[in-house]
Amino acid sequence: MEDHALTRAGLRTALEGAFDVVAEAADGLVGWETIAREQPDVAVIDIGLPGMDGIALTKRVHTELPATRVVIVTMMDFEDEVVAALAAGADAYCLKSSEPERIVDAVRIAAEGGAYFDPRIAHVVLARFSSGAKNSARSPLTSRETEILGLIADGYGNSEIAERLHIGLGTVKGHIRDILEKLSAADRTQAAVVALRKGYI
Repeated sequence: MEDHALTRAGLRTALEGAFDVVAEAADGLVGWETIAREQPDVAVIDIGLPGMDGIALTKRVHTELPATRVVIVTMMDFEDEVVAALAAGADAYCLKSSEPERIVDAVRIAAEGGAYFDPRIAHVVLARFSSGAKNSARSPLTSRETEILGLIADGYGNSEIAERLHIGLGTVKGHIRDILEKLSAADRTQAAVVALRKGYI
């Protein structure tokens, strides 16, 4: 969902090489109608949309269509916008100035259940949510769960985590279920944000 036709065309061209692009829209209201109708695996959303801004649209998608992952692609790298997007339920956050390959990677990671943040805004996430030193003494997570959650925060999908840690995919999924329960989180992204805020990772 992007209001500038030239940018929207460029995004579509970049994404069509790797994914099936089912629809596009120029404003948030039409964007919501399109997402609700198509129910895509991933929705790519700009923050500065007319009609319904990207933050409100992201929140609605996250609440009403939780199976649809959200990738924010925007010019905005201000702390408040980044944090608002995360709070609304965004799974990935990229800048429009990113290389097309990076945006494609972000969509792929989100589709696989991971979380991705452009390296140029990752410091915003860490600065806002990290309480400084790790608070491992009070963390309810085991060392393995902490390790897995750290990889989730770094943008790794389940299969990549399994390969990196040399454990089975089922084992990774089991750990993630335990992490979500312990942190009272609805999904992986929320778990990573909670853990960063509390200093667990």
